Amino acid sequence: MRWVPGRALVATIGTALVVLLGTAVTLVVTNGDSKDTAAGQQPLSADDYPELGLEHVHALGVDPADGVLYAASHFGIFRIPATGKATRVANRYQDTMGFTITGPNTFLGSGHPDLRENLPSRLGLIESTDGANTWVPLSLSGKADFHTLHAVHGRVYGYESGSGTFMVSPDRVQWETRSTRPMRDFVVDPQDPENILATTSDGLLRSTDGGRTWAAVAGAPTLVVVAWASPDTLYGIDTDGAVHHSRDGGAGWTERGTIAGEPEALTVDVRNGAQTLYVAAERGILQSTDGGTSFTTRYADRSS
Repeated sequence: MRWVPGRALVATIGTALVVLLGTAVTLVVTNGDSKDTAAGQQPLSADDYPELGLEHVHALGVDPADGVLYAASHFGIFRIPATGKATRVANRYQDTMGFTITGPNTFLGSGHPDLRENLPSRLGLIESTDGANTWVPLSLSGKADFHTLHAVHGRVYGYESGSGTFMVSPDRVQWETRSTRPMRDFVVDPQDPENILATTSDGLLRSTDGGRTWAAVAGAPTLVVVAWASPDTLYGIDTDGAVHHSRDGGAGWTERGTIAGEPEALTVDVRNGAQTLYVAAERGILQSTDGGTSFTTRYADRSS
């Protein structure tokens, strides 16, 4: 499984739907309403079309309301149970690129819509207050496709992939462009709104002025994904699947365990004094409870 460039996402989803569904289902969209016609008037479902399952995971998050793990993917947002199959929320095939959980049942997202919905191809910043069942636009509808989102310090930080810009909003409506440079992922210091780390193809970068300027972190590994677990503790995974750990806010790193393949997404769930790492990778979603030294399979029902 590999990430598909943003400009090709809508076309990719459309092609997949056409190839898989053929003439069995015709999608009709009128004034924002959608219908499935033909064979039995049945809606699309992950059970009927497993090829449109949990593919290309862009982000992971744990809902504090119930501790359920969510995966934002190329073909919808999925609830990942402790056992059993993943469930696509609301049967929506929304390509959710940027995704972060801000509170109980409350999510922010971005990306591209389900093709059955009459929405702009770039969703801008959207919000759900019912666990991804429904979404409302907040800002930049039709203008922005955020590939990474974080909400902390009363602000929303986002990386807009189309323009390659790092942006910050104090109110989820107005946005300030802080800088322009390619990024893979970024995280914000939970204690300092100006201290930000970003992963890039050139290595790990740090900004101490809220993302306006950046400098290389000397000696840091070339990470793909990164997560800030506590004020001084970070985890990151490089292109070879090696897991790295920092105890000093990202200045120094030590290697822990490894995963198979390049990571797609990483999050750390912190509760009751324990840290659980969740990693989306080629072989599914992995879990570690020992700081990335070893991993077990959290979920493996993914198409290849």
